[in-house]
Amino acid sequence: MTELKILVSGAGKMGQQVAAAVAAEPGMSAVGFVDGLAAAGNLSGLPVASDAAGAIEALHPDVIIDFSNAAWTPGLARIAIEHGVRLVVGTTGLPDDFVPWLSAATSQRKTGAVVAANFAIGAVLMMHFARQAARFFDNAEIIELHHDQKVDSPSGTAKTTAELMRGAREAPFTHPVSEKEPLPGARGAEYGGIAIHSVRLPGLVAHQEVIFGGLGQTLTIRHDTTGRDSFMPGVVAAAREVMKLDHLVVGLDELFGLR
Repeated sequence: MTELKILVSGAGKMGQQVAAAVAAEPGMSAVGFVDGLAAAGNLSGLPVASDAAGAIEALHPDVIIDFSNAAWTPGLARIAIEHGVRLVVGTTGLPDDFVPWLSAATSQRKTGAVVAANFAIGAVLMMHFARQAARFFDNAEIIELHHDQKVDSPSGTAKTTAELMRGAREAPFTHPVSEKEPLPGARGAEYGGIAIHSVRLPGLVAHQEVIFGGLGQTLTIRHDTTGRDSFMPGVVAAAREVMKLDHLVVGLDELFGLR
């Protein structure tokens, strides 16, 4: 079996965890890091480059796994697709036109890509269950909790969850508006009638609960990530599956047969 060569985009904590997970996986190896904000050198015994095209041409990766930032990812994706390299993207807060562009580009080039808001298996199942429950309740709210260094609010997972829930229904959810709001914004953001609340505190990693309300009952679906290692099985699975694709897949649910 030919070893799958992985280039990791992003040399921060998440990127280093991805590289370690890849190195521990049979039939898979990390060949280096590419990071537009990093100085050239070595990290954990792997070369670090700031030029995406140069890194691809020097290291010949099969897949780039990207956990970087929303300003870097679109340019990286363009270069990767031009070189026929497959992509697994976990960066959130991306421009609205990124996914439509990537879908068209991968279809044109017959090159696979996976974009997912969350790679934790439990989070994928949480979103799947929330979409199923959305058909049976008219009121719902999302509370997402993350560490205080997270750059985007709401999280990509919360936004994706709300989109899936709204897409499962013919009509928007019922969104009660407070008669008085002494502190503007207390009801959070709103998408399709779903109130979304973001909590940012040191000590948290990534957590989300979806609360449905109905006559005489509530249903809460919650997922807690206590460490970045929870994302690694999903990342590794996506890196393997993307080699079989000739188009873009958004979310891991399709890869796991949940659609």
